[in-house]
Amino acid sequence: MAEERERRPETPAEANGAVAVFVLLGKQLKLLRERAGLSQREFGALVGYGPDQISAMERGVRTPRPEFLIKADEILNASEMLVAVIPDVEEAMSRARTRHPEWYRDHAATEAEAEELHHYCNHVMHGLLQTEAHARVLFAKRRPFLSDETIEKRVADRLSRQQVFERWPAPVVSYILEEVVLDRPIGGPRVHADQLRRLLTLGDRQNVEIQVMPTKVEEHPNLDSAFNLLVPKGHAQVAYLEAQGHPQLITDRDEVRKIADRYGIMRAMALSPMESRALIAQKLEEL
Repeated sequence: MAEERERRPETPAEANGAVAVFVLLGKQLKLLRERAGLSQREFGALVGYGPDQISAMERGVRTPRPEFLIKADEILNASEMLVAVIPDVEEAMSRARTRHPEWYRDHAATEAEAEELHHYCNHVMHGLLQTEAHARVLFAKRRPFLSDETIEKRVADRLSRQQVFERWPAPVVSYILEEVVLDRPIGGPRVHADQLRRLLTLGDRQNVEIQVMPTKVEEHPNLDSAFNLLVPKGHAQVAYLEAQGHPQLITDRDEVRKIADRYGIMRAMALSPMESRALIAQKLEEL
């Protein structure tokens, strides 16, 4: 019975075929690239993406944007084969917004459209910051164990959320990371180094600020759980907490204000974005 529950489609997107669209498109993209005699790195350079991003799209765990498909169609001489599927991709993207577990869908939808996203991370890298390899290790090592199929689905879900960085107009995004998050080498030196590089890359974005809270600080206003603060489009700020798999979306304005006040104090106490970048780069050099 437990095995049947594990194999059952976990999200509506898996049941309604949205994931299948991304997987099939990825296979088609790979065939066209190989036919053109291009490596993932060479093709990525032509379309403005890194090889890891191209790999993720070819495996169906990252959704190609319409503008990417238009450019790829021309470069790969696909005769509008990729352009023709844009309506299907957009429909699948709409359906994929429900690809998260039931208890998470409200937050996932809010996150995807939020005008502001603020995150405090006390012991683990936030999902939007994680590399694919980092995320896979986290899911593979969690207890109770997950099947390989479930791990891949959850990694795909996590990566799909990261498209929030590619939206326009871009949301305002900030992070406060406890220093221990930078020190724990999840996945080993190579995976951890790539994760630190991703922080440096994201921190270069005009709309993203990453701050580190040094472990040596003697006072702290929030020795409690991690949290997210979001400003949904057209709505007041809300807070989202999660502990041991139990989520809580807080909409009460007074309670949200208290959490926002603590976040503001932490931002003032943490290293500045420039100082934080220097610390991350230093830790990367020391690996």
